[in-house]
Amino acid sequence: MKKLLFIILISLVAGSAYAADVGVSVSVGQPGFYGQIDIGSAPKPELINPSPVVIEPGRTRVVGEPIYLYVPPEHAKNWKRYCAKYNACNRPVYFVRDKWYNNVYVPHYRKHQEEYRRGEHGDMRDRERGNREDRERGDRYER
Repeated sequence: MKKLLFIILISLVAGSAYAADVGVSVSVGQPGFYGQIDIGSAPKPELINPSPVVIEPGRTRVVGEPIYLYVPPEHAKNWKRYCAKYNACNRPVYFVRDKWYNNVYVPHYRKHQEEYRRGEHGDMRDRERGNREDRERGDRYER
């Protein structure tokens, strides 16, 4: 009986360890994404509250530049409870409106991602190509 319980216990531990390795990656613009967004060149965001929200756990005060977050409404309403999930308890936070995120930000983000993939956003790719060509030229001259 002890041997059977031991085998069951080992199976449960091994199964939970295996399950811990399974992850789901959701990025900006996909259904189910919540988190920090980079406004960059996107149109001005529509905010839930015009003033940033800051939760300061304990007495440690670390305040930096405000960040923009897209979170479920219940997280914004009860921010003190959820700020740790977003690693933003001691940061000024602006919450963006759901409508703005879905109708303005996501299309803007997707457009810029597609331009980058097609090479129309050439500045970074040009730099990468130039560095590669410099390395290749250097290799030829060293031989």
